[in-house]
Amino acid sequence: MKRNIRIAAVLAACAVTLQGCYVLPYDAEGKPFPVYPIGVPPTAVAPPTGPGAVALNVRLYPANEVATQTGILTGTVVNMMTGKGRFQLNYKGEVLTGEATRVDGDARKGVASAFSPSGAYMSCEYQMNNPRQGAGTCSMSNGAKYQAHIGS
Repeated sequence: MKRNIRIAAVLAACAVTLQGCYVLPYDAEGKPFPVYPIGVPPTAVAPPTGPGAVALNVRLYPANEVATQTGILTGTVVNMMTGKGRFQLNYKGEVLTGEATRVDGDARKGVASAFSPSGAYMSCEYQMNNPRQGAGTCSMSNGAKYQAHIGS
């Protein structure tokens, strides 16, 4: 009985202590990914990081029945011009953040991943026509599939 009371007290203390906390994803360098308001280019909030970095809009069009429930999604990617980028989009009211990385040996192909604090995630494969435009496919953790258009 005393043990159950202690466990309940510890759990209650944890709940109170962690109230209002949330998880922020970090990149490989230990820096948190920035969170931008959806629909607002990152350059309007803060300048892209690094020389020559460019912010690009990403539009995702439904490619299966599950994806049609949400319609077209929009997000942003900041191309750091180093083979890496920072990726962010809004999905069902949640902000997913992550990174995009070019595939070794091919400067045009890459993969992108994004994650939300609730556990939703997206995985993408893409190919860039140039540093400011590309296309690819993305899959959500719930089975939704999208065609991605990167840039203008």
